[in-house]
Amino acid sequence: MSSINVTETHPVAFMLVGIPGLEHLHIWISIPFCFAYILALLGNCTLLFVIQADSALHEPMYLFLAMLATIDLVLSSTTLPKMLAIFWLRSQEISFHACFIQMFFLHSFSIMESAVLLAMAFDRYVAICKPLHYTTILTKPLIIKIGLATVTRAVTLMTPLPFLLRRFHYCRGVMIAHCYCEHMAVVRLACGDTRFNNIYGIAVAMFIVVLDLLFVVLSYVFILRAVLQLASKEARYKAFGTCMSHIGAILSTYTPVVISSVMHRVARRAAPHVHILLAIFYLLFPPMINPIIYGVKTKQIRDHVLSLFRRKDV
Repeated sequence: MSSINVTETHPVAFMLVGIPGLEHLHIWISIPFCFAYILALLGNCTLLFVIQADSALHEPMYLFLAMLATIDLVLSSTTLPKMLAIFWLRSQEISFHACFIQMFFLHSFSIMESAVLLAMAFDRYVAICKPLHYTTILTKPLIIKIGLATVTRAVTLMTPLPFLLRRFHYCRGVMIAHCYCEHMAVVRLACGDTRFNNIYGIAVAMFIVVLDLLFVVLSYVFILRAVLQLASKEARYKAFGTCMSHIGAILSTYTPVVISSVMHRVARRAAPHVHILLAIFYLLFPPMINPIIYGVKTKQIRDHVLSLFRRKDV
């Protein structure tokens, strides 16, 4: 382990511990993590290729899906390569500024993912509740505005974090008890009054999760009401079937968040590695599973991928 010089205001670098208490299992733990990362890369890159290659998929639903795939790629690539370097090479050192950059990208793109899931819920709401106005409401200029609003909200909320953290003197050491530069894990090393950082972090998380999830649920209330008013059972099944992929993506994203939140309150005395593994699961599971959900449930994507394999066989 290399020694870390400390300047008058902050350390030159931090040391990422990995998973505290499970250091002896890092090599074994890295195997499923590496497998999940490879699946995430292959799945999301395939989605982006298929959507870009097929002009028939240049519709709002698939453009939002391309945004989600891009976000998932950035989210997993922001943390997993460094995490695997810790597990395989014991490369624990991360520079002070690189740590803050990783933190910024990690939390910003998590916020973007939540916003895109909300946009996809709006897309399904318009498609089912206002089908005659779908093309006039969800125009490409509106989709661009939604994308810009998604990025702007995330950047606006996360830009203060590095500046709030730079003002502290880190007198509690340089060992971050985590696999990546998570905001609260860094705050624990700071001296001084960190109450504002604690409140700000919790407030942003609650604002994003509660607000976005509330509007998603509200969208599905209207969708369910519209579906139940359809005359035939087949029409109801077909209409709601178009939402199944999105519902799967919502569950894959928000379920780990809810479980982690409950664990923090119910099992406060649980070993630190339990909470860290849940946090890693939140970062890895959605990018890995979302392409599979959309590949299996969306006929257009499934058919295009199968056609690619058929061409290779010919």
